Amino acid sequence: MPARVLNGNEIAADLREEVATGVADLVASGGPTPGLAAVLVGNDPASGVYVRNKGRACEEAGIFSEIFYMPAHVSQANLLSLIDQLNQDTRFHGILVQLPLPGHIDEATVIERVNPVKDVDGLHPISQGRMLQGEPAFLPCTPSGVQQVLLRSGYDPAGQHVVIVGRSNIVGKPLAALLMQRSAGGNATVTVCHTRTRDLPEITRQADILVAAMGVPGAISADMVRDGAVVIDVGINRVDDATRRRGYRLVGDVDYEAVAAKAEAITPVPGGIGPMTIAVLLSNTLEAARRSVDANR
Repeated sequence: MPARVLNGNEIAADLREEVATGVADLVASGGPTPGLAAVLVGNDPASGVYVRNKGRACEEAGIFSEIFYMPAHVSQANLLSLIDQLNQDTRFHGILVQLPLPGHIDEATVIERVNPVKDVDGLHPISQGRMLQGEPAFLPCTPSGVQQVLLRSGYDPAGQHVVIVGRSNIVGKPLAALLMQRSAGGNATVTVCHTRTRDLPEITRQADILVAAMGVPGAISADMVRDGAVVIDVGINRVDDATRRRGYRLVGDVDYEAVAAKAEAITPVPGGIGPMTIAVLLSNTLEAARRSVDANR
């Protein structure tokens, strides 16, 4: 029986509608209009599309947003100066610095410069440290999106063996920390695999929930997945395709057709986790605005 398709577009639309309602309620009660500042360095086409999509999503949810464009050759000092200004700008409750950054800029330094109270990407060391300790924090958008897809689709991670293939600071590591928390949406037994993992298929076949997050097209084949597993594909990769108008198509880290034939449920690419990342960003921005009201009382 073909796998159930976990439609991230539909789940994200539900979350975005909840955010829009929350924004309207906040403003109606005399609170501020939530504001998001997005910083885009350089002219990477994919990053530009992502940032513009986030801007449109903000507008639909009633969130004020502005994109700050910086040239690819901008100095690190000037980029940090912009972030300092945004930290002080009361119009913005959240700051997003689109990654990756040009090679001459140290990403860790830039991420740490964002005021943690505006860290709606959930990447600041303070945010991630609080998350690891189970304290209230802005959750990183993609890992939180994965968790929301599971919960809203009826696949509670509690008691399940989750295998994550990939250990990046953006997805793999924070997702592992999130799913092992002793709280709702957590309580999973988590295994993290990576490039040094021996006999990877032997481990992935043990997964009740398998998360592919390594950025390698089609890396997870059908023989690596047990029958009835839930498969979450976080990868978004461009592969050449002369039949497409743009000359490429988007694929995930999972061999979709082959794996869908044996999995219980699977996320597609595109239309799976990608839309959830934006929806969680909006939710975090709304929460940042709410916290600003509490802080000013």
